Amino acid sequence: MQLDVRNLTKLYSQTRGLSPSSFTVKKGELIAIVGHNGAGKSTLLKMLANWIIPDGGEVAVDGIDLSNRSAVVKKIGFIPEDPNLFDFFSVEYNLKLFAKLSDTPLSRVEDVLNEFNLLRFRKAKVQSLSKGLKQRVSIGRALLANPSILLLDEPTSGLDFETTREIYRLLNSMHDAGKTILFTSHRPEEIKNLATRIMVLHNGQIIFDGVPQEYFQSDIHKELYAL
Repeated sequence: MQLDVRNLTKLYSQTRGLSPSSFTVKKGELIAIVGHNGAGKSTLLKMLANWIIPDGGEVAVDGIDLSNRSAVVKKIGFIPEDPNLFDFFSVEYNLKLFAKLSDTPLSRVEDVLNEFNLLRFRKAKVQSLSKGLKQRVSIGRALLANPSILLLDEPTSGLDFETTREIYRLLNSMHDAGKTILFTSHRPEEIKNLATRIMVLHNGQIIFDGVPQEYFQSDIHKELYAL
């Protein structure tokens, strides 16, 4: 298994951000994590990305414990819902800074600028970009170190139709290239078009884990969007 999660837990004050959760992920899966706001979706991704520390449990990436940050930093790329870029610096500077922090050759910056059609925006300050362009920069930055696993939190939130289609194209392209992808989403059509597997979280617990056909025929799907 590429990702092995055992009893992962997070507590927020008196509530559970994530109840003890266990699952495995095979290389090349494209998994949608579904649930209402507050279900634990973002908490799960942030723990897998080493953004927040779990209160219990273990995670292994290619057999390496997630707590060994220096060893797994190049294995997982995380794209948060709100791109955490440096707004007052250029696209190119943002990419170069992350490349240095992740000990990635600077030549990769040029590759990413080209691959994500960002060459004409390389000197533009991030604050001047549309949300769709910021998301493209954020995804490109996460791919600088060529991680094998990508985590995306609501990747199309607030984007228009055309930009959403572009993000879908990027996700499918990365999946075709062999990346393992986990993403959160509220959009049924997004889940249906992209996912090879669906996990449903409710009140911090995994209540469904299966293929899209089973999910869309289940009472869980009907109840989730009826509430």
